[in-house]
Amino acid sequence: MDILGSFRYPARVLILSLLALSALCVTHGFAQQSEADVFVAQAILAYDDKRYEEALSFLNEALKLDPGNIQALYYTGLVHLAQKDPVLAIKSLELARAKSPDDLIIRFQLGVAYFTLEQYDDAQPLLESVFKAQPKLENLGYYVGFMRYRQKDYEGALKAFQTGASTDPTMQQLTKFYAGLALGVLGLPERAIVEVEEALRLQPVSPLTGPAERIRDSIVIARERERRLRAEIRLGGFYDDNVSINPQRSTDPTAESLRTRQSRSFGELALLRLDYSWLRRGPWEATASYSFFQNLYNNDGTAAFNIQNNLGALGGYYRSTVASMPYQLGLNYSYDWLTLGSNPFLERHTATGFGTLVEDAGNLTTLIGRLQFKNFSQDAATPPAQNLDARNWMAGPVHVFRFAEDRHLIRIGYQFDYEDAEGSDFSYIGHRALTGGQYTLPWGQIRLRYDYEVHFRFYDNVNTFPAAEGDFRKRKDTEQLHFFRIEKPLPNNLTLSAEYQGIFSQSNIAVFNFHRNVFSLIMTWAY
Repeated sequence: MDILGSFRYPARVLILSLLALSALCVTHGFAQQSEADVFVAQAILAYDDKRYEEALSFLNEALKLDPGNIQALYYTGLVHLAQKDPVLAIKSLELARAKSPDDLIIRFQLGVAYFTLEQYDDAQPLLESVFKAQPKLENLGYYVGFMRYRQKDYEGALKAFQTGASTDPTMQQLTKFYAGLALGVLGLPERAIVEVEEALRLQPVSPLTGPAERIRDSIVIARERERRLRAEIRLGGFYDDNVSINPQRSTDPTAESLRTRQSRSFGELALLRLDYSWLRRGPWEATASYSFFQNLYNNDGTAAFNIQNNLGALGGYYRSTVASMPYQLGLNYSYDWLTLGSNPFLERHTATGFGTLVEDAGNLTTLIGRLQFKNFSQDAATPPAQNLDARNWMAGPVHVFRFAEDRHLIRIGYQFDYEDAEGSDFSYIGHRALTGGQYTLPWGQIRLRYDYEVHFRFYDNVNTFPAAEGDFRKRKDTEQLHFFRIEKPLPNNLTLSAEYQGIFSQSNIAVFNFHRNVFSLIMTWAY
């Protein structure tokens, strides 16, 4: 490492004088090396006084006597950088690095030389390695942040900008400017405006002033014009091979009696969703939502299973950053009313809280907690043990691995839930594992999505449905969900998608064993 480079005036001058004096006192066997050191010491003094030609002359003399002198090679590189000749600087600094590959300061200056030439592929590995060890090195945060920004690693860029240090007002202004750009891309316009305005305050008159003012104004205008109302309409058709949830074949007489019901049908579906952001103030946002869903089965034997659902929701969100990582906190309340075959069937009150942290360009983690109250419109003759009314608690994390600017995704997660039902048959402890992903094809923006969930449910009480004639037991279910979608974006905000959903439930009580496959073709319009 450049020990001399770590000292400031006047201590540095004193050390250089002592170095020159010691060089005069060495034995004859080291005379040539000591004479080279004297030239290096004189060159350092000339370099510090910005007498670059004189410094270069001393350094050339030193290298004639000792071609491998690391200090001479290093300061030759610095002189060429000061003379704005990074090509020659690279030659000397590469020789110095070959002699001392672990020297952070040599790597830093070599990275700066490559950066100056806009050879970022060569500069980035060098500067990233130095940033890992000494993030506060003068101007290093800007260099690293700028290169990460170019690669669209906005979270990483923001971390570098906010971690680095500089005493140069121009570099400080550039750092604030690009930090503002990164925050804008990350969906934090209020924070972006603060950073850009700070950049303007650092140097009110500079070549960057005009662009910074335009960026600030465009962020403000974009935030004001950002669409508050969003809408989505989905229309499609589907085929369902088990509308009435008939059990799988078994030796259980109750389950076999249910298998006689008509259960296959084509149908149509429609969905309308409206979202309105009624409050936007700084990092806060509040929304109101409404959605309507209707499906209609074409087979008379399955019309009793037609579903209509109306849902209203209110949500509030807060966005900011922690340790240079963007995050969002949210709380949502929803109420929905569902009819089955035109008859009231279910109403739900749901409160959901979540926190999402964007660790970097490749990772995003969400923690979800939910409390739901379910009230079913049940027949008066329903036995108390089969009362479906319940409270459900759920919590768990989901992590997303992100690739190619979210064109490709991999999701993994886990959720714990507890169903506290009025009827003893339906209280359970559940564990759900989630995984899936998205892949965008290289042509036509066609997206492929697959999700898989497996839900293990362990019921608290002996079930009133026998597993076989006279055999009562606690129910255990394993329910698997497969969802696959292929979608193609079309002009005019339209998207055509083909979907498959498969539900496979395996239970130790035969009436709860079933398979269901639903195939859909849907056109979506978004506003």
